[in-house]
Amino acid sequence: MDKRDYYEVLGVGKTSSKEEIKAAYRKLALKYHPDRNPDDKEAEERFKEATEAYEVLSDDAKRQRYDRFGHQGMRGGQDFGQYQNINDIFSMFGDIFGTAGGRGGGGSIFDDLFNAAGGRGGGRRTMGEPGSDLKVRLPLTLEEIATGVEKTVKIKRWRKCDTCHGSGAKAGTGYATCTACNGTGEIRQVSRSMFGQFINVTACGTCGGTGKIIKEPCGTCEGEGRVKGETTIKVSVPAGVMQGNYIPIRGQGNAGRRGGESGDVIVIIEETPHKYFHREGNNIHYTLTISFPDAALGGEVTIPTLDGTTAMTIEPGTQPGTQISLRNKGIPNLNGYGRGDLVVTVNVFVPTKLSLKDKATLKELAKSPHIAPKPEGAEEHHSFFDKMREAFS
Repeated sequence: MDKRDYYEVLGVGKTSSKEEIKAAYRKLALKYHPDRNPDDKEAEERFKEATEAYEVLSDDAKRQRYDRFGHQGMRGGQDFGQYQNINDIFSMFGDIFGTAGGRGGGGSIFDDLFNAAGGRGGGRRTMGEPGSDLKVRLPLTLEEIATGVEKTVKIKRWRKCDTCHGSGAKAGTGYATCTACNGTGEIRQVSRSMFGQFINVTACGTCGGTGKIIKEPCGTCEGEGRVKGETTIKVSVPAGVMQGNYIPIRGQGNAGRRGGESGDVIVIIEETPHKYFHREGNNIHYTLTISFPDAALGGEVTIPTLDGTTAMTIEPGTQPGTQISLRNKGIPNLNGYGRGDLVVTVNVFVPTKLSLKDKATLKELAKSPHIAPKPEGAEEHHSFFDKMREAFS
Protein backbone atom coordinates (compact mmCIF):
# COMPACT_ATOMS: atom_id res chain seq x y z
CA MET A 1 0.00 0.00 0.00
CA ASP A 2 1.37 3.41 -0.99
CA LYS A 3 2.28 5.73 1.84
CA ARG A 4 0.42 8.97 2.24
CA ASP A 5 2.25 12.27 1.93
CA TYR A 6 3.75 13.19 5.30
CA TYR A 7 2.37 16.73 5.15
CA GLU A 8 -1.07 15.32 4.42
CA VAL A 9 -0.77 12.90 7.35
CA LEU A 10 -0.11 15.72 9.81
CA GLY A 11 -2.48 18.13 8.10
CA VAL A 12 0.15 20.85 7.59
CA GLY A 13 1.56 22.71 4.61
CA LYS A 14 5.03 22.49 3.11
CA THR A 15 5.88 25.93 4.50
CA SER A 16 4.76 25.08 8.04
CA SER A 17 7.19 25.85 10.85
CA LYS A 18 8.60 23.28 13.28
CA GLU A 19 6.25 24.52 15.97
CA GLU A 20 3.24 24.08 13.68
CA ILE A 21 4.37 20.56 12.78
CA LYS A 22 4.91 19.77 16.45
CA ALA A 23 1.47 21.09 17.38
CA ALA A 24 -0.20 19.10 14.58
CA TYR A 25 1.56 15.91 15.66
CA ARG A 26 0.66 16.53 19.31
CA LYS A 27 -3.01 16.76 18.34
CA LEU A 28 -2.95 13.53 16.32
CA ALA A 29 -0.87 11.67 18.89
CA LEU A 30 -3.35 12.59 21.61
CA LYS A 31 -6.22 11.40 19.46
CA TYR A 32 -4.69 8.05 18.43
CA HIS A 33 -2.40 7.32 21.39
CA PRO A 34 -2.65 3.62 22.40
CA ASP A 35 -3.36 4.54 26.01
CA ARG A 36 -6.54 6.23 24.84
CA ASN A 37 -7.47 3.64 22.22
CA PRO A 38 -6.84 0.22 23.76
CA ASP A 39 -7.13 -2.72 21.32
CA ASP A 40 -7.89 -0.37 18.43
CA LYS A 41 -5.70 -1.49 15.51
CA GLU A 42 -6.76 1.34 13.23
CA ALA A 43 -5.85 3.95 15.85
CA GLU A 44 -2.50 2.20 16.38
CA GLU A 45 -1.73 2.38 12.66
CA ARG A 46 -2.71 6.06 12.56
CA PHE A 47 -0.44 6.68 15.54
CA LYS A 48 2.47 4.95 13.79
CA GLU A 49 1.80 6.88 10.58
CA ALA A 50 1.73 10.24 12.37
CA THR A 51 4.89 9.40 14.33
CA GLU A 52 6.71 8.43 11.15
CA ALA A 53 5.69 11.70 9.50
CA TYR A 54 6.76 13.71 12.54
CA GLU A 55 10.13 11.91 12.74
CA VAL A 56 10.92 13.02 9.20
CA LEU A 57 9.44 16.52 9.12
CA SER A 58 10.86 17.53 12.51
CA ASP A 59 14.42 16.82 11.29
CA ASP A 60 15.77 19.51 8.97
CA ALA A 61 18.00 17.15 6.97
CA LYS A 62 15.35 14.48 6.57
CA ARG A 63 12.72 17.04 5.70
CA GLN A 64 14.92 18.59 3.02
CA ARG A 65 15.60 15.16 1.51
CA TYR A 66 11.92 14.27 1.63
CA ASP A 67 10.93 17.56 -0.04
CA ARG A 68 13.32 16.81 -2.92
CA PHE A 69 12.81 13.08 -3.41
CA GLY A 70 9.64 12.14 -1.55
CA HIS A 71 9.35 8.69 0.02
CA GLN A 72 12.03 7.36 -2.33
CA GLY A 73 14.54 9.61 -0.63
CA MET A 74 13.75 8.09 2.76
CA ARG A 75 14.82 4.55 1.91
CA GLY A 76 17.24 3.25 4.43
CA GLY A 77 15.57 5.29 7.16
CA GLN A 78 13.05 4.12 9.71
CA ASP A 79 10.36 1.75 8.49
CA PHE A 80 7.55 1.68 11.01
CA GLY A 81 6.03 -1.39 9.43
CA GLN A 82 8.85 -3.53 10.82
CA TYR A 83 7.72 -3.12 14.44
CA GLN A 84 5.41 -5.85 15.70
CA ASN A 85 4.57 -4.13 18.98
CA ILE A 86 3.72 -0.50 19.69
CA ASN A 87 6.28 -0.52 22.53
CA ASP A 88 9.03 -0.68 19.92
CA ILE A 89 8.10 2.82 18.80
CA PHE A 90 8.22 4.12 22.35
CA SER A 91 11.70 2.69 22.79
CA MET A 92 12.95 4.02 19.45
CA PHE A 93 11.56 7.53 19.99
CA GLY A 94 12.13 8.08 23.68
CA ASP A 95 12.90 11.76 23.17
CA ILE A 96 9.39 12.23 21.84
CA PHE A 97 7.53 10.19 24.44
CA GLY A 98 9.89 10.58 27.38
CA THR A 99 10.36 6.79 27.81
CA ALA A 100 13.46 4.91 28.86
CA GLY A 101 15.66 3.53 26.14
CA GLY A 102 15.20 6.47 23.81
CA ARG A 103 17.78 8.71 22.35
CA GLY A 104 18.07 10.83 25.49
CA GLY A 105 16.70 14.06 24.13
CA GLY A 106 15.31 15.80 27.21
CA GLY A 107 11.64 16.68 27.75
CA SER A 108 8.80 15.10 25.84
CA ILE A 109 6.07 17.01 24.05
CA PHE A 110 3.74 14.70 25.97
CA ASP A 111 5.13 15.53 29.42
CA ASP A 112 2.49 18.14 30.15
CA LEU A 113 -0.29 16.10 28.58
CA PHE A 114 0.16 12.47 29.58
CA ASN A 115 1.88 12.73 32.94
CA ALA A 116 -1.17 14.19 34.65
CA ALA A 117 -3.42 11.59 33.05
CA GLY A 118 -1.22 8.67 34.01
CA GLY A 119 -0.17 7.99 30.44
CA ARG A 120 2.70 5.88 29.23
CA GLY A 121 5.13 8.79 29.10
CA GLY A 122 4.81 9.71 32.77
CA GLY A 123 5.42 6.37 34.55
CA ARG A 124 3.01 5.49 37.32
CA ARG A 125 -0.19 7.35 37.97
CA THR A 126 -0.47 10.03 40.59
CA MET A 127 -2.37 9.20 43.78
CA GLY A 128 -6.12 9.39 43.47
CA GLU A 129 -8.62 8.75 40.72
CA PRO A 130 -10.57 11.58 39.09
CA GLY A 131 -14.26 11.82 39.92
CA SER A 132 -16.98 11.39 37.34
CA ASP A 133 -19.15 14.11 35.83
CA LEU A 134 -22.78 14.56 36.79
CA LYS A 135 -25.53 15.43 34.31
CA VAL A 136 -28.41 17.59 35.49
CA ARG A 137 -31.44 18.50 33.38
CA LEU A 138 -32.72 22.04 33.92
CA PRO A 139 -36.27 22.85 32.69
CA LEU A 140 -36.76 26.49 31.66
CA THR A 141 -39.74 28.48 30.41
CA LEU A 142 -39.46 30.63 27.29
CA GLU A 143 -39.76 33.70 29.53
CA GLU A 144 -36.70 32.57 31.53
CA ILE A 145 -34.81 31.83 28.34
CA ALA A 146 -35.66 35.25 26.95
CA THR A 147 -34.28 37.15 29.95
CA GLY A 148 -31.65 34.78 31.36
CA VAL A 149 -31.99 33.43 34.87
CA GLU A 150 -30.06 32.13 37.87
CA LYS A 151 -31.27 28.79 39.20
CA THR A 152 -30.45 26.82 42.34
CA VAL A 153 -30.12 23.09 41.72
CA LYS A 154 -29.94 20.36 44.36
CA ILE A 155 -27.66 17.43 43.53
CA LYS A 156 -26.51 14.21 45.18
CA ARG A 157 -22.83 13.52 44.75
CA TRP A 158 -19.66 12.08 46.24
CA ARG A 159 -17.92 14.75 48.30
CA LYS A 160 -14.46 14.84 49.88
CA CYS A 161 -14.24 13.12 53.26
CA ASP A 162 -13.84 15.72 56.03
CA THR A 163 -12.06 13.28 58.36
CA CYS A 164 -9.12 12.38 56.12
CA HIS A 165 -9.45 15.42 53.81
CA GLY A 166 -9.79 13.13 50.82
CA SER A 167 -6.63 11.08 51.29
CA GLY A 168 -8.41 7.88 52.33
CA ALA A 169 -5.80 7.26 55.04
CA LYS A 170 -6.40 7.18 58.77
CA ALA A 171 -5.10 10.24 60.64
CA GLY A 172 -1.42 9.84 61.53
CA THR A 173 -0.82 7.21 58.87
CA GLY A 174 0.12 7.48 55.23
CA TYR A 175 0.96 5.38 52.20
CA ALA A 176 3.26 2.44 51.65
CA THR A 177 4.97 1.27 48.47
CA CYS A 178 2.91 -1.31 46.64
CA THR A 179 4.65 -4.69 46.85
CA ALA A 180 2.87 -6.08 43.80
CA CYS A 181 4.52 -3.61 41.40
CA ASN A 182 7.37 -2.37 43.63
CA GLY A 183 6.05 1.16 43.39
CA THR A 184 6.10 1.41 39.58
CA GLY A 185 2.33 1.29 39.19
CA GLU A 186 2.75 -1.09 36.24
CA ILE A 187 2.79 -4.80 35.69
CA ARG A 188 4.96 -5.85 32.73
CA GLN A 189 4.64 -9.18 31.03
CA VAL A 190 7.32 -10.14 28.52
CA SER A 191 6.80 -12.88 25.93
CA ARG A 192 8.87 -13.99 22.97
CA SER A 193 7.88 -15.42 19.64
CA MET A 194 9.37 -15.95 16.22
CA PHE A 195 8.49 -12.33 15.46
CA GLY A 196 10.45 -10.94 18.37
CA GLN A 197 9.82 -9.74 21.88
CA PHE A 198 6.40 -8.55 23.03
CA ILE A 199 5.92 -6.45 26.14
CA ASN A 200 2.45 -6.01 27.63
CA VAL A 201 2.22 -3.20 30.18
CA THR A 202 -0.90 -2.85 32.36
CA ALA A 203 -1.77 -0.78 35.42
CA CYS A 204 -1.22 -2.60 38.68
CA GLY A 205 -4.50 -3.96 39.97
CA THR A 206 -3.42 -3.80 43.60
CA CYS A 207 -2.65 -0.09 43.78
CA GLY A 208 -4.65 1.05 40.76
CA GLY A 209 -1.50 2.19 38.99
CA THR A 210 -0.45 4.65 41.70
CA GLY A 211 2.47 2.62 43.06
CA LYS A 212 1.25 3.17 46.63
CA ILE A 213 -1.26 1.61 48.99
CA ILE A 214 -2.92 2.96 52.13
CA LYS A 215 -1.41 1.67 55.37
CA GLU A 216 -4.59 2.11 57.44
CA PRO A 217 -7.84 3.24 55.79
CA CYS A 218 -9.91 6.10 57.18
CA GLY A 219 -12.77 4.82 59.34
CA THR A 220 -15.25 7.37 57.98
CA CYS A 221 -14.84 6.73 54.25
CA GLU A 222 -13.22 3.26 54.50
CA GLY A 223 -10.26 4.39 52.42
CA GLU A 224 -12.31 5.94 49.60
CA GLY A 225 -11.40 9.50 50.48
CA ARG A 226 -14.98 10.54 49.77
CA VAL A 227 -18.50 10.07 51.15
CA LYS A 228 -21.98 10.47 49.70
CA GLY A 229 -23.69 13.77 50.29
CA GLU A 230 -26.14 16.34 48.98
CA THR A 231 -25.55 19.96 48.06
CA THR A 232 -26.98 22.84 46.08
CA ILE A 233 -25.27 24.73 43.27
CA LYS A 234 -26.16 27.94 41.49
CA VAL A 235 -26.45 27.94 37.72
CA SER A 236 -26.31 31.20 35.76
CA VAL A 237 -28.20 30.74 32.51
CA PRO A 238 -27.58 33.36 29.80
CA ALA A 239 -30.44 34.64 27.66
CA GLY A 240 -30.93 32.84 24.35
CA VAL A 241 -30.10 29.24 25.28
CA MET A 242 -32.09 26.49 23.63
CA GLN A 243 -33.06 22.85 24.04
CA GLY A 244 -29.97 20.63 24.23
CA ASN A 245 -27.50 23.39 25.12
CA TYR A 246 -25.38 22.56 28.15
CA ILE A 247 -23.51 24.55 30.78
CA PRO A 248 -20.46 22.92 32.43
CA ILE A 249 -19.75 23.82 36.05
CA ARG A 250 -16.14 22.86 36.71
CA GLY A 251 -15.16 20.90 39.79
CA GLN A 252 -18.70 20.50 41.15
CA GLY A 253 -19.20 16.86 40.16
CA ASN A 254 -18.30 13.72 42.07
CA ALA A 255 -15.16 13.97 44.20
CA GLY A 256 -12.34 11.68 43.09
CA ARG A 257 -11.17 8.69 45.10
CA ARG A 258 -8.25 9.27 47.47
CA GLY A 259 -7.69 12.92 46.63
CA GLY A 260 -8.42 12.72 42.91
CA GLU A 261 -9.81 15.77 41.14
CA SER A 262 -13.56 16.30 41.20
CA GLY A 263 -15.57 15.91 38.03
CA ASP A 264 -17.88 18.55 36.56
CA VAL A 265 -21.61 19.14 36.64
CA ILE A 266 -23.07 19.27 33.13
CA VAL A 267 -26.34 21.23 33.16
CA ILE A 268 -28.48 20.30 30.15
CA ILE A 269 -31.10 22.85 29.09
CA GLU A 270 -34.68 21.72 28.51
CA GLU A 271 -37.48 23.96 27.22
CA THR A 272 -40.85 23.43 28.87
CA PRO A 273 -43.90 23.59 26.54
CA HIS A 274 -45.54 27.02 26.51
CA LYS A 275 -49.25 27.73 26.75
CA TYR A 276 -49.29 30.16 23.82
CA PHE A 277 -46.00 30.05 21.93
CA HIS A 278 -43.79 27.57 20.13
CA ARG A 279 -40.19 28.33 19.23
CA GLU A 280 -38.39 28.07 15.89
CA GLY A 281 -34.81 29.23 16.23
CA ASN A 282 -34.96 32.66 17.84
CA ASN A 283 -38.46 33.37 16.53
CA ILE A 284 -41.55 32.49 18.53
CA HIS A 285 -44.90 31.75 16.91
CA TYR A 286 -48.38 32.61 18.15
CA THR A 287 -51.78 31.84 16.60
CA LEU A 288 -54.35 34.63 16.92
CA THR A 289 -57.99 33.68 16.34
CA ILE A 290 -60.33 36.55 15.43
CA SER A 291 -63.94 36.82 14.32
CA PHE A 292 -65.07 37.32 10.74
CA PRO A 293 -66.19 40.92 11.42
CA ASP A 294 -62.78 41.74 12.93
CA ALA A 295 -61.03 40.23 9.90
CA ALA A 296 -63.26 42.14 7.49
CA LEU A 297 -63.34 45.48 9.30
CA GLY A 298 -59.92 45.43 10.93
CA GLY A 299 -59.09 46.92 14.29
CA GLU A 300 -56.68 46.75 17.19
CA VAL A 301 -56.20 43.66 19.33
CA THR A 302 -54.08 42.87 22.41
CA ILE A 303 -51.80 39.83 22.26
CA PRO A 304 -49.41 38.20 24.72
CA THR A 305 -45.63 38.44 24.35
CA LEU A 306 -42.68 37.13 26.36
CA ASP A 307 -42.48 40.57 28.00
CA GLY A 308 -46.19 40.99 28.81
CA THR A 309 -48.82 42.15 26.33
CA THR A 310 -48.80 44.50 23.36
CA ALA A 311 -51.27 46.05 20.93
CA MET A 312 -51.36 44.90 17.30
CA THR A 313 -53.30 46.30 14.34
CA ILE A 314 -55.45 44.05 12.14
CA GLU A 315 -55.81 45.53 8.67
CA PRO A 316 -59.29 45.48 7.05
CA GLY A 317 -59.74 42.42 4.86
CA THR A 318 -57.09 40.33 6.65
CA GLN A 319 -57.20 36.78 5.28
CA PRO A 320 -56.95 33.54 7.30
CA GLY A 321 -53.32 32.37 7.45
CA THR A 322 -51.90 35.88 7.23
CA GLN A 323 -48.64 36.20 9.19
CA ILE A 324 -47.68 39.40 10.97
CA SER A 325 -44.14 39.75 12.38
CA LEU A 326 -43.47 41.89 15.42
CA ARG A 327 -39.80 42.77 15.30
CA ASN A 328 -37.50 42.01 18.26
CA LYS A 329 -40.25 40.34 20.31
CA GLY A 330 -38.66 36.88 20.17
CA ILE A 331 -35.65 35.20 21.81
CA PRO A 332 -32.36 37.12 22.18
CA ASN A 333 -29.41 35.86 20.15
CA LEU A 334 -27.09 33.84 22.37
CA ASN A 335 -23.69 35.57 22.67
CA GLY A 336 -24.78 38.21 20.20
CA TYR A 337 -26.96 41.24 19.57
CA GLY A 338 -30.61 41.57 18.66
CA ARG A 339 -33.60 39.30 19.08
CA GLY A 340 -35.83 37.14 16.98
CA ASP A 341 -39.40 38.08 16.06
CA LEU A 342 -42.85 37.23 17.34
CA VAL A 343 -44.65 35.77 14.31
CA VAL A 344 -48.44 36.01 14.63
CA THR A 345 -50.56 33.77 12.37
CA VAL A 346 -54.14 35.01 11.99
CA ASN A 347 -56.92 32.44 12.16
CA VAL A 348 -60.57 33.35 11.47
CA PHE A 349 -63.09 31.75 13.78
CA VAL A 350 -66.05 30.00 12.16
CA PRO A 351 -68.92 29.42 14.64
CA THR A 352 -70.55 25.99 14.79
CA LYS A 353 -73.60 26.97 16.87
CA LEU A 354 -75.88 29.85 15.84
CA SER A 355 -79.11 31.26 17.20
CA LEU A 356 -82.11 31.83 14.88
CA LYS A 357 -81.37 35.56 14.93
CA ASP A 358 -77.71 34.92 14.02
CA LYS A 359 -78.77 32.69 11.14
CA ALA A 360 -81.19 35.26 9.81
CA THR A 361 -78.55 37.98 10.02
CA LEU A 362 -76.01 35.87 8.17
CA LYS A 363 -78.51 34.86 5.45
CA GLU A 364 -79.29 38.50 4.84
CA LEU A 365 -75.60 39.35 4.82
CA ALA A 366 -74.90 36.55 2.35
CA LYS A 367 -77.04 38.32 -0.26
CA SER A 368 -74.43 41.08 -0.51
CA PRO A 369 -72.23 40.71 -3.63
CA HIS A 370 -69.21 41.62 -1.48
CA ILE A 371 -69.66 38.78 1.01
CA ALA A 372 -69.82 35.53 -0.96
CA PRO A 373 -66.55 34.56 -2.69
CA LYS A 374 -66.67 33.94 -6.42
CA PRO A 375 -65.44 30.54 -7.65
CA GLU A 376 -62.25 30.69 -9.66
CA GLY A 377 -63.01 31.18 -13.34
CA ALA A 378 -66.57 32.33 -12.66
CA GLU A 379 -66.09 35.69 -14.36
CA GLU A 380 -64.37 34.13 -17.35
CA HIS A 381 -67.12 31.50 -17.64
CA HIS A 382 -69.83 34.16 -17.52
CA SER A 383 -68.18 36.40 -20.11
CA PHE A 384 -67.70 33.45 -22.48
CA PHE A 385 -71.44 32.69 -22.65
CA ASP A 386 -72.23 36.37 -22.87
CA LYS A 387 -70.00 36.58 -25.92
CA MET A 388 -71.66 33.50 -27.45
CA ARG A 389 -75.11 35.03 -27.05
CA GLU A 390 -73.86 38.25 -28.58
CA ALA A 391 -72.39 36.35 -31.53
CA PHE A 392 -75.67 34.51 -32.38
CA SER A 393 -78.09 37.34 -31.63
